Amino acid sequence: MKITKIKPQNNKDRVNIYLDGEFAFGLSLEIAYKYSLKEDTEIDESYVKNVLKAEEQNKANDYALKFLSNRWRTEKEIVDKMNKKGFDEEIINKTLAYLKKYNFIDDRRFAEIYTEEKVRLKKLGSYRIKYELQNKGVDESIASEIVEKYSNNEYERAMELATKKIKSYKNDDKNAIYRKLGGYLQRRGYSFECVSKVLRELVK
Repeated sequence: MKITKIKPQNNKDRVNIYLDGEFAFGLSLEIAYKYSLKEDTEIDESYVKNVLKAEEQNKANDYALKFLSNRWRTEKEIVDKMNKKGFDEEIINKTLAYLKKYNFIDDRRFAEIYTEEKVRLKKLGSYRIKYELQNKGVDESIASEIVEKYSNNEYERAMELATKKIKSYKNDDKNAIYRKLGGYLQRRGYSFECVSKVLRELVK
């Protein structure tokens, strides 16, 4: 078969390819240049298949980069998003390899950024942060290692939260305060030992 026409699309970065006088497929200019597609060039079905596969890979890479544009993501988040979009396993694996090659994804780096933000902005405890990291696909050993770095001032964080929260329980009796405040701190991810220490200090 012969490429009889290459027509620019409204999107200046894409073209339409015509084979034997009929529209065949749309393509990015990048892939058209990469595969040396020119009018009056003879190509076979195998070559067309490789071109279309490269185009799909290009779309997958761009899709993943767009997903990463506003914040770091874990490898699992990328895979889940691309599966939902309908990309096949081979395409997804090549996209992951591409992202890792250029350091666009790194679960350890993600865990560091995520943990720092949750500690600084939300004052979450280690249990909650570790659970959330693992839920996003971070390996347990990495999650434990990163969270451990922020465990030294956990009591201070819990005390800061509790000191603010206890003001909303001013009309409750001691037992109710103890129960509500303890539940609040545990939901924020603090250990039983840490919560007990805070309650002994505040609820007298």
